[in-house]
Amino acid sequence: MLTATLREGLETYGIGGKLRALRLKRKLGLVDLGRHTGLSAAMISKLERGLMFPTLPTLLRLAMVFDVGLDHFFDASTPRRALGIVRAAERRRFPEKLGGREVVWEFECLDFAATERVMNAYRVRFLQAATKPRTHEHTGAEFLHVLSGRLGLVVSGDEHVLAQGDSIYFDSSQPHGYRRLSPKPAEAIVVTVPG
Repeated sequence: MLTATLREGLETYGIGGKLRALRLKRKLGLVDLGRHTGLSAAMISKLERGLMFPTLPTLLRLAMVFDVGLDHFFDASTPRRALGIVRAAERRRFPEKLGGREVVWEFECLDFAATERVMNAYRVRFLQAATKPRTHEHTGAEFLHVLSGRLGLVVSGDEHVLAQGDSIYFDSSQPHGYRRLSPKPAEAIVVTVPG
């Protein structure tokens, strides 16, 4: 069992956060990383959350997979937490057509200045009022909070009607799509977390 002093000393390096950032940058799931290292997904998860500290041989295995030196994990000058401020005037709006001719929604990335992101946050303006929304899917999870208007969210063929103030969390690897139900465009905050 680690003493409190040793635990505090190790926490200053943010080893778990650095490991998670490397894994997400490579777009590896816990199980995938486990296959490459011979470690269990549960153990890797505990390491990332700071519930367990790796031995040097374990850390060396991880460093070899990501092609970094052991010093990567022990550089205290590397910030433990990403910080990125995005001013409202700096945001850019991008249209999304999902392979069609007309724009389905417009989105603004709210966190593009943050480094080593573990999630992506957007302000989205839903324009399409089609009867059948175009669907898409991506690994991970998605959280949506409606700011204004009414929105139909179809997940795996089932439609969920959301009004201003409503939120939903779902597995985004399922086919999903959005359609505006209000007379004017609906707006929402959408946060995606890679799998």
